Amino acid sequence: MGLADIQARVRAAERAAGRAEGSVRLIAVSKVQPPERVEAVLAEGHRVFGENYVQEAAGKWPAWRERFGLVELHMIGPLQTNKAKLAVDLFDAIHTLDRPSLAQKLASLGQARGALPQLFVQVNTGEEPQKAGVLPADLAGFLKDCRAMDLSPVGLMCIPPEDQDATPHFAMLAQMAADHGLTGLSMGMSSDFETAIAHGATHIRVGSAIFGARSYAPRA
Repeated sequence: MGLADIQARVRAAERAAGRAEGSVRLIAVSKVQPPERVEAVLAEGHRVFGENYVQEAAGKWPAWRERFGLVELHMIGPLQTNKAKLAVDLFDAIHTLDRPSLAQKLASLGQARGALPQLFVQVNTGEEPQKAGVLPADLAGFLKDCRAMDLSPVGLMCIPPEDQDATPHFAMLAQMAADHGLTGLSMGMSSDFETAIAHGATHIRVGSAIFGARSYAPRA
């Protein structure tokens, strides 16, 4: 596969859905990828990347930004409240706003800084007990509370259950976003991003199909 192939598939999926070319943001998920693979994608001109771990991102992206210029960085993994300050300084978007304590921390940081990254609320569409995210039934109240804190989420994010068809989860997320006046939809990964685009995804998160399979080392 590779970047050019994925970009071509994204454009084809946009056309098939009757959407404008470039309406979908391709986030290259570079977590735990070897530096040479990430640098090769940077050298191809891609500038939108996603990371799951704040510490890992902080250890590599400042130098790459200095070397390659403007890079748009998205936080797509669970965000610990005690790492929120580092995250808002490093990332352009946070896709995993998922609980009141994190909303309160981000609101406090936003008041102090005068600005925040773009925020997406993570929704646990499959209502999986082991997975982060606001339950669908709680979304309206959570958004109301966020807005009362002067937070302005731009969209919703989901990770459908691995053992289920993603289609109804994408459709559910799109409907919830429309119901709440949100235009951003962060959904779709390497195996299902074309389906996500057909259901209105504005941001897709693609890792292994661009970089190759990851080799996970034990995390300290």
